[in-house]
Amino acid sequence: MELFPLLLLALAFVALIVLPARARKRQQTQTQSALAIGVPVTMAGGVYGSVAGLDDPATIQVQIAPGVVVTYARQAVIQVRPAAGEVPGPLATGETVVDPAVDGPSVRDDRPGDGPSGKTL
Repeated sequence: MELFPLLLLALAFVALIVLPARARKRQQTQTQSALAIGVPVTMAGGVYGSVAGLDDPATIQVQIAPGVVVTYARQAVIQVRPAAGEVPGPLATGETVVDPAVDGPSVRDDRPGDGPSGKTL
């Protein structure tokens, strides 16, 4: 009975720290395995470019401008972006995308108030 709080604390540590870190690592591994030449990527420093070479398993060559190729560690790839001109669709099956320009004007609240939108803060 005396060890119950300690056991509860250990379970909370695993649930809040270890499991999310493991999920992030799995996602990063999937992202890095999806790399191919010509795929647009975002690097850890915020640099946007496209994959120019995958010669070494530990590094990646990224073209950041026409004729400018830099070498990064594979772990620096944060995100694989959709190709230019490609419109990302719904994120999940059954999810709908709402376009305000097509779906009509937004509802406006014209009641007096303090803020620039006419609503009381």
